[in-house]
Amino acid sequence: MEPADAIAQLQAFAARVEALLERNQRLAEENRSLRHQQEQLVAERSQLLAKNEQARSRVEAMITRLKSLEQHT
Repeated sequence: MEPADAIAQLQAFAARVEALLERNQRLAEENRSLRHQQEQLVAERSQLLAKNEQARSRVEAMITRLKSLEQHT
């Protein structure tokens, strides 16, 4: 193998390693962002479930009151 060929191969390898490192950095940042987004969505889901439960309880209480009023008339 000629020294020029070895140098060219080494440069190509170094460029490939650099590209892989950059890709790894981008994917790590994307992963962090997605994890943060997931945490926010889980918290939002929890809040929505709690609001849904409160609304359900209020509707059930209204139905009970209406049935009670209906029985007293």
